Amino acid sequence: MNTKLKEVAIVFFRLGCFAFGGPAAHIAMMEEEVVTKRKWMTRSYFLDLIGTTNLIPGPNSTEMTMHCGYERAGKKGLFVAGLAFIFPAIIITAILAYFYVKYGDLPKVKPFVIGIKPAVLAIIASAVIKLGKKAVKTIELTVIGVLVLVASLLGVNEVFALLIAGVVGMLYFYLKERNVNSLNTIMPFFLMSGISASILKITAINVFWTFLKVGAILYGSGYVLFAYLDAELVTKGWLTRVELLDAIAVGQFTPGPVLSTSTFIGYQLSGLSGALAATTGIFLPSFLFVLILNPYISRMQQSKVLRYFLDAVNVAAVAIMLAVLIIMTKETLVDWKTIVIALTALFLVFKIKVSTIWVIVIGAALGYILFGLF
Repeated sequence: MNTKLKEVAIVFFRLGCFAFGGPAAHIAMMEEEVVTKRKWMTRSYFLDLIGTTNLIPGPNSTEMTMHCGYERAGKKGLFVAGLAFIFPAIIITAILAYFYVKYGDLPKVKPFVIGIKPAVLAIIASAVIKLGKKAVKTIELTVIGVLVLVASLLGVNEVFALLIAGVVGMLYFYLKERNVNSLNTIMPFFLMSGISASILKITAINVFWTFLKVGAILYGSGYVLFAYLDAELVTKGWLTRVELLDAIAVGQFTPGPVLSTSTFIGYQLSGLSGALAATTGIFLPSFLFVLILNPYISRMQQSKVLRYFLDAVNVAAVAIMLAVLIIMTKETLVDWKTIVIALTALFLVFKIKVSTIWVIVIGAALGYILFGLF
């Protein structure tokens, strides 16, 4: 393995070990590692990656790792980054699945999770500020960002909001410039049809196809994933709703992408082979989507019209991150203990400028002290 691939593997494996708090927090941590610290790319290009990633199915933060790996070390870097990022979550989830199937219970990690959640608010806030400075280039883009923020807080689907923002921005700036010769590239759109089958027996193959279908059409947050899994598994009688809720809990308190829930469920359904099948099925489409899309990003940047589209999508993506931050803040800061942890994290991020990984560790430790011991 060459030096760049080793670097990619180390960076994203470490992120995978400490990536708590959902996609917004993951992307914030990624921005610090690949833009601020290592300068693998400009913040503007990182924003373009966020914008395009939001427009394809799959877990956004995991797909961002693949894009970053591709930019640093080519196609091999794409696969190394993605696998390194999801590996810690898959291993931890598989171990928890084994003990759950054997003993029927989950470990008591609630105090740590309660401490991590307020800490990641500061990490997301830092990323929103830094990315926002790059995304908000004009008054018109500011207006688009505000409108997307309001729409997101009102519950409008994030993908719909991004697409509308992109189209409106593209048309507005195109008409403003009146440059009819700027449309010189074509925006690719990729669709993967759903796979349906009458499944009579739960096998690793059946598990793989079920999770492949979910991975290929998944848009939105982890809550959308859980709705899909409820429809695919509970209604078919593969899992009880209690078992699904336990699997969701595992996805919430383990690091990395929430899609690692699939490893837990696969193990419940068909042992180790089921865990491997479910994990492969749900993540495989993301690798393929990024592999196909990434080469087009530079072409999109060169086209004036698609540059307008990306600018509008980028500011919309930052607005959605801000909406997530606002919602998470309301849900997380419920007492003086969580407020103390959040303020400590803000001090560490903005004043001392501590690494985001240490912010997560300190938040978990404070959660254990404040909620576990008292």
